[in-house]
Amino acid sequence: MTMRVGVYPGTFDPPTNGHLDVIGRATRLVDKLVIGVAVNVGKSPMFSLEERVGMVEAELAPITARNGTVIEVKPFDSLLMHFVRAQGARLIVRGLRAVTDFDYEFQMTGMNARLDPEVETVF
Repeated sequence: MTMRVGVYPGTFDPPTNGHLDVIGRATRLVDKLVIGVAVNVGKSPMFSLEERVGMVEAELAPITARNGTVIEVKPFDSLLMHFVRAQGARLIVRGLRAVTDFDYEFQMTGMNARLDPEVETVF
C-alpha cells in the first residue's frame, strides 16, 4: 500500500494553537505529514527561519505520541507545488482563520490544481 503523504505549508511566525490543531487533525488523514516552513520575501517575519522550524519541532512530541504519524518539519523557498512534488505528497492541508481567507485559498487551490491535478487540497 502506498504511503499517504501530506504537506502543511505556512510561515509559522510563530506557531499558534491553531496551527497545532490543524497539524493534529491532518495526522489523522495521512501516514506522513511534512510541515513546510516557508521563506516568504513578501513578509518580514518576527523569527528567523531556523527559529520557526525549531519552534514547530518543539511542539510536535504530544501530537506524534497520540497516533504515531511520521511528521517532518522542512524549510522551503520554492513554489509550493515544487515542494509538494519533492516530498512525494498528494495532499495539501490549509487552515482557514476566517471566511475571508477562503476566497484567497480557493483561488490558490484552483491554480495548484492546474499545476498538478493529482494533488488535492483540504481545508
